[in-house]
Amino acid sequence: MRVLRLARNGGKGAAVLHGMRVASAEGFTHVLTMDSDGQHPPTHIPRFMAASVAAPRAVVLGVPQFDESAPSLRVKGRRISNWWANLETLWQGIDDSLFGFRVYPIADLVAVMEATRWMRRFDFDPEAAVRLVWRGLPVVNLPAPVRYLRPDEGGVSHFDYWRDNRLLVGMHARLFFGFLLRLPVLAARKLRG
Repeated sequence: MRVLRLARNGGKGAAVLHGMRVASAEGFTHVLTMDSDGQHPPTHIPRFMAASVAAPRAVVLGVPQFDESAPSLRVKGRRISNWWANLETLWQGIDDSLFGFRVYPIADLVAVMEATRWMRRFDFDPEAAVRLVWRGLPVVNLPAPVRYLRPDEGGVSHFDYWRDNRLLVGMHARLFFGFLLRLPVLAARKLRG
């Protein structure tokens, strides 16, 4: 395993983009992402990778299975982002827009990210899912347990309620206008099944 360090914190999306460029240059075609705060179960990595091998063109999205450690406000609040992401894709399969445990085809995600200046911070996960569906990638949803660690268990959260929710609102506003432009294509794809 190798750890890549960036000179400054540009956000999760910026770090993922940097890592994908390095991985692509070394011949890799897919990348698995997961949060580094211990929420996502590493024991499920083989399952996610197997799903990606079975459907290499697909984006494999984790679907969180919350336990009692999950903050109620976060669980309920994500329903709003999920609803918007599904509207923006005409309900083409995003079971959860915010869960960061995923497998992406590198070439598709790099192309999507290089076409926009967004997707570099907390907006990365939902915008990546929406834009990859717009690009025509199928979605595979896999359930995975999630655990919110308390500070005394080593849990650290960089989530800022006001800053990050403001970022999500702006992102969904941008995506909604992009959705309107893509509506004929999305509707035709939906009708074809």
